[in-house]
Amino acid sequence: MVASPMPVIETRQLKKTYGSGPAQVEALRGVDLAIGGGELVAIMGPSGSGKSTLLSLLGGVDLPSGGQVLLEGTDLATMDDDRRTLARRRRIGFVFQSFNLLPTLTAAENVALPLELDGVRAPEARRRASEALGLVEMTTRQGHLPSQLSGGEQQRVALARALVIEPALVLADEPTGNLDSTNGRLVMGLLRQLVEQRGQTLIMVTHDSAMAAYARRLIRLRDGVVESDERAGESPA
Repeated sequence: MVASPMPVIETRQLKKTYGSGPAQVEALRGVDLAIGGGELVAIMGPSGSGKSTLLSLLGGVDLPSGGQVLLEGTDLATMDDDRRTLARRRRIGFVFQSFNLLPTLTAAENVALPLELDGVRAPEARRRASEALGLVEMTTRQGHLPSQLSGGEQQRVALARALVIEPALVLADEPTGNLDSTNGRLVMGLLRQLVEQRGQTLIMVTHDSAMAAYARRLIRLRDGVVESDERAGESPA
C-alpha cells in the first residue's frame, strides 16, 4: 500500500483557552484537521465560533493551550520563538482583509520586502517580486503606490507578497471583506487558479458564502468544535 502524503498542516485535539476562573473562555475545544497540498479550504462559522483563533494557531502567531499544530510534520509549539518566526517568514504566507501594504513603497517594493528582510539580495528579490505580480495579473501596475491602486488591485498585490516566499501554506483572513462583489470574485478566481495550477495550499476564513463556494472544501466551526467538514460534491445541492 502506498503511504498517504503528509498533510501540509494538521491539528490534533487542538485547544485554546483564554482567561481563567469564571472569565475563562474555551475558544477551541479539540479540533482535528488534516489539510493536504493543493487544497483550497474555506472556514466559516458564527461570531465566536473560533475561526480567527484557529487561523492564528495555524499560522504560529499564537500557541495552543492543548493539542498540536503540525506544519509539514513539525509541531509549531516545539519550536523556540526564533524558529517559529522563521517558519512563519519562509513557509506561511498571510493575506489580510486590510491589505497591510506600506503606503510609501510601490507594489513591487511591497512584494519584494519579505524577501529582502530575509536576506535575499535586492536584484533577486525584485525578480521574484515581478514574477509573483505576474501570477496575480499585476505586472503593469508594479511601479504604482498603494494609493494609486484600487482595493482589488491592492489585495492582489498583498496576495503576491504572500506568494513571493513560495510558502507551503497561505492563510487568508476575510480576503474579500473590503472588496465589492466584482473584485471579490476576481480575487477568489485568482486564488482558485493558484491552487489548481500551482498546487498551492490555501486556507481562508470568510463570512461570505458566495466566496466560500470557490473552495473545494468547507469547514464549519461552532462553539470551538468542527460542526462539519465537507468537500465539494459531498453535500446536497
